[in-house]
Amino acid sequence: MSAANLHLPRALLFDVFGTVVDWRTTVTHHLSFRAGDALQSPFKSLTTHVRTAAALISWPAFAQAWLDSYRDFCQSHDPDASFVSVDQQNRNSFRRLIQENGIEGLWDDDEVLEISRIWHFLDAWPDSSKGLTELGNMGFVLCTLSNGNTDLLKDLASYTDLKFEHLFSAEDFKAYKPSPKTYLGAVEKLGLRPEECAMVAAHLGDLSKARECGLQTIYIEREGEENWNLNQVRAARSEGWVNVWIGLEARSVGGGLMELARVVGC
Repeated sequence: MSAANLHLPRALLFDVFGTVVDWRTTVTHHLSFRAGDALQSPFKSLTTHVRTAAALISWPAFAQAWLDSYRDFCQSHDPDASFVSVDQQNRNSFRRLIQENGIEGLWDDDEVLEISRIWHFLDAWPDSSKGLTELGNMGFVLCTLSNGNTDLLKDLASYTDLKFEHLFSAEDFKAYKPSPKTYLGAVEKLGLRPEECAMVAAHLGDLSKARECGLQTIYIEREGEENWNLNQVRAARSEGWVNVWIGLEARSVGGGLMELARVVGC
């Protein structure tokens, strides 16, 4: 873990879901809690079919399917088409997953809307808040560069005490990562050159597209977050195109963003 390949950037642009916040644990626990609450409610008249279906659901798998739907949506979005926010996508995909899993009626419409907003209140990784504070104290301009919409990012930053100077969202550019419009749009808003910015993410696909746009790259390995297979990950590491690689082994000394602060401060 060295910053030898990094020309110290002026700005750090952070992916959020999975990189800064632990979406998987928060969403899974919330779904499980809300399902249990609904099943035990004396005010709901649930059918035997719904009760049986809900009891059989793997909520970690449900949460993963919800996240996969979001990723597929962002990957396939046409920047020339009308823009649909992640909030709307999350509501739509949640309703679809409810139907596919046979649990229509477990929650009413107001509850579905409320549960779909759990993405606004995700818990941060233990190292995120302190790591961001340390990086900010070093003089880096800290920004989100997320596919999440602006209101969602504002709620997340407030809920988790994340000290970002700028909240850049795909909504600002009407294009989702991995569109170059998103990466270069953020660089332009900062008034910097691409090489003066580094993309920080737990997903090599995100970093590879940022690199194509001229940004430097910082990988924060998070358990269960990487979409690339093991051979692709090994190849990326051996090829050396990632400027800084913070592996899971750094957890023993704080890990994640705290380790990034230590590495760039050396």
